[in-house]
Amino acid sequence: MYRFYVLKIKNYILPTIFFLFTISLLLFSSSNLTASKNGLILWANSVVPSLFPFFVATELLSKTNIPFFLGKVFNPLMKPLFNISGEGSFGLIMGIISGYPTGAKIAVNFRNDNILSKEECERLLSFTNNSGPLFIIGTIGISMFGSTQIGILLLVTHIISALTVGIIFRKWKYSNIKNNIKSNKKDISNSISFSSLGEILSEAISNSISIILMIGGFIVLFSVIISILKQSNFLFLITNLFEPILLKFNIPKEFVSSIFIGLLEITNGISLISIIKIKQISLNLIITAFILGTGGVSVFLQVFSIVSKSDLSIKPYILGKLLHGIIAGFYTYVFIEFIPFFNFNL
Repeated sequence: MYRFYVLKIKNYILPTIFFLFTISLLLFSSSNLTASKNGLILWANSVVPSLFPFFVATELLSKTNIPFFLGKVFNPLMKPLFNISGEGSFGLIMGIISGYPTGAKIAVNFRNDNILSKEECERLLSFTNNSGPLFIIGTIGISMFGSTQIGILLLVTHIISALTVGIIFRKWKYSNIKNNIKSNKKDISNSISFSSLGEILSEAISNSISIILMIGGFIVLFSVIISILKQSNFLFLITNLFEPILLKFNIPKEFVSSIFIGLLEITNGISLISIIKIKQISLNLIITAFILGTGGVSVFLQVFSIVSKSDLSIKPYILGKLLHGIIAGFYTYVFIEFIPFFNFNL
């Protein structure tokens, strides 16, 4: 009987949340309209110019023999470090250069094209979906913290942490490695030519527009959600609830709401963290590195919408990003404490 009631309650959780969200849209319509406009401006001015060309380039490169060329070059590194065939280096490189959610898109493409096995694509998913250098150095370092040096620190620890997660996940489903079928890899090296260029370019643009629109939708949605949480004083309740816990870790209460917002959507959260004035800025940077590593719920849903179109498990991504955040925070602390160039507390 108890289990029956639990299952029944679960069936009403999502409908209740969606209903409350709809009511909140009406109750806080004025502030929600402003939040929507700000989300659209952020998407149009920052996300589209920086990510859309990379999405198109990634789609086009994936239709050439570049992944296989990189596979031959980087296989001596990828295999022993990450237990992934050399072709996975394409996902790693593009994931670092382009930013969220390029790494996940490439992992799914590799799986659908049978370039890598299911286990290898899941390992790839755990550490190649990262924030890009344009966002970390330009947006966070220069625009938010007013320092290129801070941007470089966060980028370095972000990348090293991702590689560390990849090494940790090399044992993911290791027992199944013998079941990988290499002979069935799809040969796409000759799939692009001048005669088919128009069709392939159109397909690349179409796929990229679909992804960029999805990202824009998530940005606007989470901008509205954050606005509702502020207007309804829910953030105030969260602050009071978690304040005693964070104080045990010597984290001031000013960070509570910013961390919560950052775990929902990283841009808004990090922006708030960057303006918190405390004696030691290292705490701001460590928390920023953690949030950057985790990616937030908004990025998770973007990745999940892509991964759901394949048979890949989302578990390695969730575990990988949690580890990424923790390790990035630790590496940032180590860099600040032991490398004078990054000691911003002086």
